[in-house]
Amino acid sequence: MKILVVTQYFWPEGFRINDLVTGLVDRGHEVTVLTGKPNYPSGKIFPEYLQDPSAFASYNGIPIVRVPMLARGARAITLLLNYASFALCGSLFGAFKLRGRKFDAIFVFEPSPISVGFPAIVLRWLKKAPVAFWVLDLWPESLEATGVVRSKLVLKQVGKIVKFIYDRSDLILAQSRSFIPEIVRFLQSPEKIAYFPSWADKVDRDIDEKPAPEVPTDSEKFSIVFTGNIGEAQDFGAVLDAAEILKHDERLRWIIVGDGRMAPWVRDEVKRRKLDNSVLLPGRFPLERMRSFYMHADALLVSLKAEPIFSMTIPGKLQSYFAEGLPVLAMLDGEGADVISRANAGLVAPAGSGAALAKTVLEMINMDQQDRLQMGRNGLELSEKDFNRDNRIDELSILLERLRLVKLNKP
Repeated sequence: MKILVVTQYFWPEGFRINDLVTGLVDRGHEVTVLTGKPNYPSGKIFPEYLQDPSAFASYNGIPIVRVPMLARGARAITLLLNYASFALCGSLFGAFKLRGRKFDAIFVFEPSPISVGFPAIVLRWLKKAPVAFWVLDLWPESLEATGVVRSKLVLKQVGKIVKFIYDRSDLILAQSRSFIPEIVRFLQSPEKIAYFPSWADKVDRDIDEKPAPEVPTDSEKFSIVFTGNIGEAQDFGAVLDAAEILKHDERLRWIIVGDGRMAPWVRDEVKRRKLDNSVLLPGRFPLERMRSFYMHADALLVSLKAEPIFSMTIPGKLQSYFAEGLPVLAMLDGEGADVISRANAGLVAPAGSGAALAKTVLEMINMDQQDRLQMGRNGLELSEKDFNRDNRIDELSILLERLRLVKLNKP
């Protein structure tokens, strides 16, 4: 099949879509990626891209079509302009750059924003190709939960955009089962929804990985590692509350690996709260480096704000954490918390409570080491059973083929 992937984020940005397109190519599909200029999560166009854009025109032999867009910046208004610019330029420049190309299916990757659907809908009409839309973030709920938009009138208008895009998608894939009732609210045809969870990032485990040199090795410390986006949704205020409560416990250290809109605030707070000795902030690193940081970990941290939207979400990093065979420390509610608890793959504190997280951390530190190791094994077993990469990409390949056949058989 000839598949067009529409995504606002792509390599060298570190998202699971990078692995997905490689998996589709490995299954014999011909894939083209329509995306923008790399600027996540720093909010600035990557300097290496600006220096030589031609070096980022393909990924593992997969052609990349990039369109102009405004960078995310550091403010809510620049973020909204970033979303709007990709939607507009993807629709106009994308259609122009892809003229004369035929596709059997269009796949949309939507961790946020929903507006990534506009270029796909335009190209659906131009290319007469069905659209599969993978929903990893619910709109307009996430806009309200993160404080990007507070106006009820604006949120209502965003809801109309959501309905417009969903109604014109041929298949909607929900990353968690809790998403399905929320998606149904906007749909005329609820039967076109399918549950499609994420999976662990592909890692070459044959490589003899060494612990990240950016972090001092200290076998005497219980190290809690967080990797990924440092944003509003991750509720680092509550995480740092927990770190502050425990800052005099010399057995413990927090290693926060990543970048994002809240990263400068987190760095300032670490200094203000005098947490420099217990909280390490090594910075942002490519996805391929994450295992070197996990090698320092005794537990892996995942957190989301106490908002209804986030209680429906299975954080994408959770599957990667499970695949590492390490116990998970979580500060979240809902489906993500249930997954961890049912599998006995870690310990969970309620979202938004730094005090509860601190108590949970102490509970894990004081556990028998064999019990922690068993939690890690439980997570690994769950990863291989329910979040297996090859099974998920095989399933997607079948779903896209079905869409193609349905389109061909329509009069």
